[in-house]
Amino acid sequence: GPDGFLDVHRTAEKVAGVLGASAGDVVVCSTGLIGERLPIGTLLAGVDVGAEALSTTGGHDAAVAIMTTDTVPKTAELTIEGDTGTWKVGGMAKGAGMLAPALATMLCVITTDAVVDAATADAALRSATSQSFDRIDSDGCMSTSDTVTLLVSGASGATPDPEAFAAAVTAVAADLARQLVADAEGASHDIAVTVAGAQTQAAGLAVARAVTRSNLFKAAMFGNDPNWGRVLAQVGTVPESVAAFDPAELDVTINGVMVCRAGGAHEPRSSVDLAANREIHVLIDLHAGGEVVTVWTNDLTHAYVTENSEYST
Repeated sequence: GPDGFLDVHRTAEKVAGVLGASAGDVVVCSTGLIGERLPIGTLLAGVDVGAEALSTTGGHDAAVAIMTTDTVPKTAELTIEGDTGTWKVGGMAKGAGMLAPALATMLCVITTDAVVDAATADAALRSATSQSFDRIDSDGCMSTSDTVTLLVSGASGATPDPEAFAAAVTAVAADLARQLVADAEGASHDIAVTVAGAQTQAAGLAVARAVTRSNLFKAAMFGNDPNWGRVLAQVGTVPESVAAFDPAELDVTINGVMVCRAGGAHEPRSSVDLAANREIHVLIDLHAGGEVVTVWTNDLTHAYVTENSEYST
């Protein structure tokens, strides 16, 4: 609302005054209880404290400072030796729940000392997020705080090839996205749902999302139950107009064991030991095309319910 909008302006102006910058160049990010304003007096006083602690080696401290329900800080960095010199891409992120594409309780800041223009940076970030943050789905829930920003200093003096730059930004974003899933609230399994044989990327993504957002599927994974029937049930919820396939051709493989072939039972579920590893890999082959899409999620646990039932208390 207007009060929150004013708080953002006051925060940006405060930061700009302390750093001798323009308020228009300050990116304000925040999370917290939805609908409740942050104590602006405490926030503005914190700007002075933070400014005094600024350091060229303060990346880890910054990553720790933005944690909320996170259990570990999340950072990633790449150094690239290019034809025009050495340049870097690094980033930090926070988020452990309400991680769903479009709007999530997620904050991510990626920085680079490469020399790139705004159009190149924008294209690289959009491509990176579409392949990373937009393909994690912790609990299917969205929030009002969702920020991924790319800051370019050009301090290295090196101008990378646009494709190389985009690849580096994508690699850092993908690393941070996986760290978000790995630290998801109460999770005991990180689950990769890969849809192969889709007609289009959009079709594969729709099928993957249908599975990753199923509480029944996620509960089965928590119970170390490779219940492929719950996978098929979710695949079947996707309209044919979105993802066309023949149910009689569909295969499901869980951690390397094809438990479903041509729409029916194949290798016994007892051959799959989900408890042996934290990561679970579910492969759904639609046999309808050549596109492949992967979405990462996590299981639904007692700890997740406990944490989110007690969040504001």
